[in-house]
Amino acid sequence: MRENKAEKIREMNEEEILAKIGELKEEIFNLRFRNTMRQATNPLLLRERRRDIARLNTILTEHRKGIRRLPGHGEVKA
Repeated sequence: MRENKAEKIREMNEEEILAKIGELKEEIFNLRFRNTMRQATNPLLLRERRRDIARLNTILTEHRKGIRRLPGHGEVKA
């Protein structure tokens, strides 16, 4: 199941990945706040969101180092 999630992320472009990271960081902030106030419905969501951010950052680093290319960043054909 996780590989399937990574494949979906690899279909995104760099701007979409960065936007998703921002959304997840904001969600983590809100989840922490609710967890502190004992209003969290599922405290394990914090762990899942942190792992999602790590997965996104890993794929972004792969792209930037040239290990794997994201769509729209292919070789220029002459």
